[in-house]
Amino acid sequence: MQYAPLTPGILLRRYKRFLADIELASGEVVVAHCPNTGSMRSTNVPGCRVWLSASTNPARKLAWTWELIELPQPDGSMAFSSIHTGRANAIVEEALRAQRIPELCGYGSLRREVRVEDGRLDFCLEDSTRGCAFIEVKQVTLKEVDGHGYFPASVTVRGARHLETLGRFAASGQRAVLLFCVANTGIKDVAPAEHIDPVYAKALRRVVGEGVEVLAYGCRIESVDGTPQSICLDQPVTLSLERRLSQRVLD
Repeated sequence: MQYAPLTPGILLRRYKRFLADIELASGEVVVAHCPNTGSMRSTNVPGCRVWLSASTNPARKLAWTWELIELPQPDGSMAFSSIHTGRANAIVEEALRAQRIPELCGYGSLRREVRVEDGRLDFCLEDSTRGCAFIEVKQVTLKEVDGHGYFPASVTVRGARHLETLGRFAASGQRAVLLFCVANTGIKDVAPAEHIDPVYAKALRRVVGEGVEVLAYGCRIESVDGTPQSICLDQPVTLSLERRLSQRVLD
């Protein structure tokens, strides 16, 4: 997925969930839309460099949208993390259409925002021979102090409901897939965040036992002269359903 031209800045603060104050290179402070309603645990780091996209729509209240943040890593390197949760589906759709997810190749058609009995799922792959594969996408950006990635970053009743829906499809003999789009390049593995949402973690392990497949893929961000140009789904990352953040680390 190609980004529109991005502008760098420094994060000053995120507030009221949807707003962020960003200082541009000129010294001007702008208010940007923050397209992430979650806790943004580990990605809301004032003082870090961020990247904004600009809108030319005069009807928009805020001209800027916060897209990415650069986060320092323990080895001295920098990692990019996507802020825009709405980008995850576009990234995954591009990969599905390009047949770049081996586990999900070979289907004849793709539908988005599929209506199901109790809501919607992100995608349905269909094939006259193979049947359907229902897919729910979750963006992962939380890297905890132990160096590992986790989902969710806050309690998610909606996410648990999606698991129940996937579990029902799997129980009926249809293919049901939870796909973690790991949009923080500093994350090399992912596990359910038992320390944040034990209900979700327990439900995830249960539906896997019922036949729900879980895939986790990292993202690659291409830059030119230090400016991000594109983001795409890359290689699988390690998935562990049993790993837990130790109480010693939490204390």
